[in-house]
Amino acid sequence: MDIQLVTLNARYFHASLGLRYLYANLGALQPQAVIREFITTQRPADIAEQLLAERPRIIGLGVYIWNVVETTQLVAILKAVAPDVIVVLGGPEVSHEPELQPIVAAADYLICGAADLAFAALCAALLRGERPAERIQHAAEIALADLALPYAHYTAEDIANRLIYVEASRGCPFKCQFCLSALDKTAVPFELERFLNAMADLHARGVRHFKFVDRTFNLSARTAERILQFFLARLDDRLFLHFELVPDRLPDAIRALIPQFPPGTLQFEVGIQTFNPAVQARIERRQDDALTDANLRWLRTHTHAHLHADLIVGLPGENLPSFAAGFDRLVALDPQEIQIGILKRLRGTPIRAHAVPFGLQFSPAPPYTVLRTAALDFADVQRLTRFARYWDLLANSGRFPATKPLLLGDQPFARFLALADWLYATTQQTHQIAFDRLFALLWQGLTEALAVDPEAARLALAADYQRSGLRGAPPFLASPAAKSRPDRQARQNQHTRGAAQ
Repeated sequence: MDIQLVTLNARYFHASLGLRYLYANLGALQPQAVIREFITTQRPADIAEQLLAERPRIIGLGVYIWNVVETTQLVAILKAVAPDVIVVLGGPEVSHEPELQPIVAAADYLICGAADLAFAALCAALLRGERPAERIQHAAEIALADLALPYAHYTAEDIANRLIYVEASRGCPFKCQFCLSALDKTAVPFELERFLNAMADLHARGVRHFKFVDRTFNLSARTAERILQFFLARLDDRLFLHFELVPDRLPDAIRALIPQFPPGTLQFEVGIQTFNPAVQARIERRQDDALTDANLRWLRTHTHAHLHADLIVGLPGENLPSFAAGFDRLVALDPQEIQIGILKRLRGTPIRAHAVPFGLQFSPAPPYTVLRTAALDFADVQRLTRFARYWDLLANSGRFPATKPLLLGDQPFARFLALADWLYATTQQTHQIAFDRLFALLWQGLTEALAVDPEAARLALAADYQRSGLRGAPPFLASPAAKSRPDRQARQNQHTRGAAQ
């Protein structure tokens, strides 16, 4: 193939929507092109070998924050062993501050911005033997009506084994300074009937898991209503829909539809980020917190939707007490998951303007997470990073529903931070903790670090252990009466191992 469209995904089950847009819009060049996807754990030399075996003339690489390190190595190898192959870069990681990046210096061309149409034009010129003088090209704004949709280029293998990403709109009207969408002018919708026809085709081909990448799915009540109605008409026990929801915008038309979806069908990603009004204003995040509270409570009590809510550690001016108050407030709203992210300095985002005034220091290596701020020192950020990992392991995993109330009590943040500090001091680990060992650690942490009544801890852990599917039971979960009797099976099962998420 003359043209290879390539990216490195974080995991196999991700399928690149961006590559499929590029392929769909190659026009007459499409028969000369192929999509090649890899994962970041593969050796760059092995990827280069596979690519060059097809004797390409042009390799287009999608570069993101999660793959820039490995892709930089890949480009270096390609240019060392096949210098005549033209390497073209695109993607959000290289579209901003390109002059600072070794990968850009090594490649032949870079397209900044939405490259859906610009990549095809550049490839056409290169295959004619023309070499544009400007190595860094800036894509013109695109009218969405001019784009060929990519969904036909999800293969049968993709549909069977991968997440299928779709978008009903592009862009975002909000200007949150930690997000690349702050650079957008507004959100622009695809023509709705055209989009729904494409979704009908995907559904007919067997797609049942639709992950919408729209930043503001419910920005337009009419559009959200139509999309929900479309999927309600196609309900079955395999359908799963993921949407990113604006938390303070839930009009009656949408409220009437969401409760009609059965359990396990809807997941809403809800960006809270912070409940501190001063911090919200500082990062230009517009959010009605009272309405957000009311909407989340309504979703939890009147619908079956799974709520995944986000908070960010390290926003300018937010200290530990402020973050703790926001966390406790969110816990009280009871979303099924609370994702605790560490602030990242994405290239091109306006958050950099706060670096000096608020003492933001970021890691120089991807994913450029904040190391300290004037309000949170390095030790605080490290503690909260571990807090986030243990929260995923113990709370977001859903494996400890009976034990979770004992972990949180009436001071969720303070208690869980104490447990996180104890866990790290005891294990020096945040990963690769065997599942049955996790039960033993929780028993010790609950009874020692959090002073939970041993019988209450035993009953809760026993219920979660039984639910887990592990066989037998460790000695500390046995009742006092059972402890006095020999239990050979329990002893044999002390060493049962299960990998924890």
